[in-house]
Amino acid sequence: MTEIPDKKTRRRQRAERARSRARKEENPRKAKGPLREWIDAMVFAIVVMVIVRSLFFDLFRIPTPSMEQSLLVGDYLFVSKLHYGTRTPMSLGIPFTPVYLKGVHLPWTRFPGFSRVKRGDAMVFNWPADEDKPVDRKMHYIKRVVALPGDSLLISDKVVSINGDVQPLREDMQQLWYVYKNDPRVRLPRERLLELRVEQVMPTSNPLIVQILATEAAADSLEAWPYVDRVTPAVSRSDGGYSPVMYPPNQGYTPDNFGPIRVPGKGQEIVLTPANWLYLEPAIRRYEGHTTARSADGFRIDGQSVSSYTFTQDYFFVMGDNRDNSQDSRFWGFVPKTHVVGKAVLTYFSWDADGSPPLLGQIRFGRLMRPIR
Repeated sequence: MTEIPDKKTRRRQRAERARSRARKEENPRKAKGPLREWIDAMVFAIVVMVIVRSLFFDLFRIPTPSMEQSLLVGDYLFVSKLHYGTRTPMSLGIPFTPVYLKGVHLPWTRFPGFSRVKRGDAMVFNWPADEDKPVDRKMHYIKRVVALPGDSLLISDKVVSINGDVQPLREDMQQLWYVYKNDPRVRLPRERLLELRVEQVMPTSNPLIVQILATEAAADSLEAWPYVDRVTPAVSRSDGGYSPVMYPPNQGYTPDNFGPIRVPGKGQEIVLTPANWLYLEPAIRRYEGHTTARSADGFRIDGQSVSSYTFTQDYFFVMGDNRDNSQDSRFWGFVPKTHVVGKAVLTYFSWDADGSPPLLGQIRFGRLMRPIR
């Protein structure tokens, strides 16, 4: 039988419950300490950064002069992944670090983008020649898209032609030029050269000729100087040892004279010939995932004799804007769509390590938040 507490006991119990509630109200939940708040904020920021950089845009720094004068060493860029479609991770590891699990490959896809790759885009991609790593762990490169899938490309004495149409040099695109002087004693004034953004002047074996690295506009201005006879593109008239390192090797190609080659595209069936096999076979083997062989009776793919091949993805031919100081598709071949990271859209910061005075003199304020053309 349950014992019923008397009135005194009930009053005491109610008083204890009241005091307990009062103590809870007087001692609210203990607030987080400064260290805990800092850790929570850092974790949240890291999660947001990983999500944003993985899905929407990435950050990239220009490490070499291969894109000058368009993009300078020390430029920091926003790279949009949304333009061409975000690519999901292909390997398992710590994001934005070289740490990953070797041999582990994730199923991946590319979300639809709102823009196709266009000729003239400044495109960031994983370097195809870095064959020992998963695609998304390869080194990042940035180059200008010169030829699209299906295009025929030819470089003749530095002049690039796409499908037979000559492609003019862009405003900030540099290359080497020969400056022919009318007096061997004349030295080109450095101050005037710097006004034209010409920093490199190299002598040649002929005292009347010097070599400069400049834009086309700067070359035209130089040609008007009274002690300059003419300015012409500096075209190498000999192999110069380039042929073994070009793509494909040992075909007599140089950076100034290259091709013609046809850029493959998704769904395109290309009839294989001894000439195009040399530059198509590496793409079929490396990026399409087939075994290849050349035999006396033709070509073999996965052990089968074939006369043509239909490509399963798009490819692009890229070059640096600093044409004579760029390792690009002329040396290591096409960029497959699987390697495309995004489109460079904005220079958000720029740092000149050689600028003076220190700090403020090293920030290129004129390049901050500058759209990339």
